[in-house]
Amino acid sequence: MIAEFITKYYIDPIRYGQPYTVVDTLTYALILIIALYLIYRWLKSTGIPVDGKFILATVPFIVLGGLLRVVEDTGFITSDLRFLLITPLIYFVIFFFTVAALLLSRTLERAGVIASYHTGYAGIGTLACTISAAFLVWWGLTYSQVVVSVLLIIMSLAIVTSAAVWGFMRYVLKWEYVSDPIYCVLIFGQLLDASATSYGIDLHSMAYSEAHVVGGALVAWTGTAFSMFLLKLAVMFPAIYILQQYRKEGAPVLWHLILLAMIIVGFAPGVRNMVRMVLFV
Repeated sequence: MIAEFITKYYIDPIRYGQPYTVVDTLTYALILIIALYLIYRWLKSTGIPVDGKFILATVPFIVLGGLLRVVEDTGFITSDLRFLLITPLIYFVIFFFTVAALLLSRTLERAGVIASYHTGYAGIGTLACTISAAFLVWWGLTYSQVVVSVLLIIMSLAIVTSAAVWGFMRYVLKWEYVSDPIYCVLIFGQLLDASATSYGIDLHSMAYSEAHVVGGALVAWTGTAFSMFLLKLAVMFPAIYILQQYRKEGAPVLWHLILLAMIIVGFAPGVRNMVRMVLFV
């Protein structure tokens, strides 16, 4: 009974690329919450400062997650190793790689090799992104196509909507704190995800669909994937307001990690979906 349950809701979705269900969505959300707490405790014990610089230096690893997910989408890896690049296993892969890069950079900083661990940490992530992107471009030119216009359309839509939302928060609602670069990255990451999803389902020549439970239900109910923007706004406005209130009294490390988690769940799938559409996979 238990084995059948695990196979149905956790193993088969990974093996066959099935859409998410309420069960696995709630499970992965719970894992994320537990992981945040454990990371919070670990970072406190290591003395590594978790601040704005740390979050921004981690962004390349978030982008890397999205790019590696597309590597699996291409079908280039045919062995069972490909399962390591599928959710949720890819989160563990990226996590351990990120921790290794962080510890290496911290060691080099203490040895006087680099002035700041942020530089080495972000540099490793950026290098990994460059290698992954170069592979995807090669694959696209060799086996599929690389349509730059799709990239420009999705990025333009994400930039314009992000600027509009940020401007409304900053100048209409008078939320001066959204000028913090972390909030800017959060807004852009979430709206990049909405832009890629909207374009992919409604406008792209290939037949893409929304795999997540809530998003899929919303698209089915409204009849358009552009309703994803409404979902993102309905989450972002209260989330940013509440987070800012918590920032005044809560633990700074935990506040930064919660923001990092929100950036990840928007930015990573946004990058993945956009690059898939550029490569037509």
